[in-house]
Amino acid sequence: MSANISKATKKPAKAGRTIAALMVVLIAFAALAIFQGDTKLKLGLDLRGGTSVTLAPKVANGAKVDKSAVDQAVAIIRQRVNSLGVAESEVSSQSNGDIIVSVPGNSSSRVVDLVGATAQLRFRQVLAVGAGNATSSSTSSATTTTTSKSGKKVASPASASFPSGVNAQLDAAFKNLDCTVPANRQGGTIDDPAAPLISCSRDGSSKYILAPAEVEGNQVAKANAVLDNTNGNGWTVLLSFNGAGTNAFGKLTTRVTSLASPQNQAAIVLDGLVVSAPRINEAINSGSAQITGNFTQTDATDLSNKLKYGALPLALSVQEINQISPTLGADQLHAGLLAGLIGLILVVLYSLMYYRGLGLVSVGSLVVAGSITYLSFLLLGKWIGFTLTLAGIAGAIVSIGITADSFIVYFERLRDEVRDGRSLRTAVETGWQRARRTILVADFVSLIAAALLYFFAVGGVRGFAFTLGLTTFVDLIVVFFFTKPFVTVLSRVAFYSQGRPLSGLSAKSLGVLTIVGKDDL
Repeated sequence: MSANISKATKKPAKAGRTIAALMVVLIAFAALAIFQGDTKLKLGLDLRGGTSVTLAPKVANGAKVDKSAVDQAVAIIRQRVNSLGVAESEVSSQSNGDIIVSVPGNSSSRVVDLVGATAQLRFRQVLAVGAGNATSSSTSSATTTTTSKSGKKVASPASASFPSGVNAQLDAAFKNLDCTVPANRQGGTIDDPAAPLISCSRDGSSKYILAPAEVEGNQVAKANAVLDNTNGNGWTVLLSFNGAGTNAFGKLTTRVTSLASPQNQAAIVLDGLVVSAPRINEAINSGSAQITGNFTQTDATDLSNKLKYGALPLALSVQEINQISPTLGADQLHAGLLAGLIGLILVVLYSLMYYRGLGLVSVGSLVVAGSITYLSFLLLGKWIGFTLTLAGIAGAIVSIGITADSFIVYFERLRDEVRDGRSLRTAVETGWQRARRTILVADFVSLIAAALLYFFAVGGVRGFAFTLGLTTFVDLIVVFFFTKPFVTVLSRVAFYSQGRPLSGLSAKSLGVLTIVGKDDL
């Protein structure tokens, strides 16, 4: 008897601690949102408008645009844009081959950089290097990055003497190229991998004569942006090659290690511009490489996403950038919000009328679920670029029904246990054991449906699916960490345990003449 009393005493205390812990987490997330300045939801194209970028394929005069190449470019650009997060972006092609990319908000510069770049990556041996505006091939003030065997990078002067393989035509083109002029380092063209290349560094401080490409971007298996603590806490992009790439990169690094500077450098060329040209001191056969270039986190992330999803099959030029108005007016937004509010009020009224005092648990559960959902929208907008659209609002409205289903299943199980003659304290636990499985199965079905919609649909449907999945997960948190613990705490309150008329557990509410507490003893 004493052991049972002790166990019964611990349950409400544990339930109280669970609710308190959930409240602390909620307050912490609210403080984090305020600290990050995220007090307003990010809205999608249909609710706030955004930026529209028109890209046109670069083709020779009179040449036709390859439709299959345009379709492939659309697919790659869509992947790149989606890598920014659930941004409800739209990517479509026109009959003339133009590609239109629409992204919520005013983020035109990043959109152009992310979707317009061809992202053609190649590794080439450096044949000659000089200052960005050098007019002579005999001197150079450029520097290169040396990677020592210990992994430390050291800046050292680079030679500008040309090897015998560099002909007079390349020499003349090298001298005439002024990389300090921004127009001369626009990139964006697909260079011939089988031919030498004259190229500028991204900042225009150096120019290069490069040998034909030996490693291609399509031989990159993975690309990830990481924080490099050994490089002044800068961001870098780590590459992993496939089998062919590992073999090709190993051969390149093995051959150049024995050469004099600058021919012992391997240039990393992206869209015709040299990102970096480190000196190779030893063969690299591990199948990995690192791209450095004073990247910010955004730069490194965008570069890794470009490389991860592959290069565009054709070069694109930006035709125009426009700010677009919301596709839905304020009336539609207000109508959607009003529908959600009406649904919420109806659920609350039904809960209070049918479950009486027990309906307070329903109201509390909906308030907690709404708070978690709203904070999730705020923080995900900052972390992954999540934007809320009318389709997302629809998903949130559906979640009201999911949350209501969870506590209704539990309440009915609990009331069945009380009808069978068990005390409220016992019914709370036995009813939960029976209801828990049903709640889990129902929510997991919703999660599976949301996942399938998200991965196999496009456009607004993905926003609906993401919101539905998120709010279903929130429902699981609420029912396990608030609804059930709250009912456990209330079961110790005389108003509920004694089946008072307005408690929702009275004999009249349950449809029985008396409540027999056979388990109280």
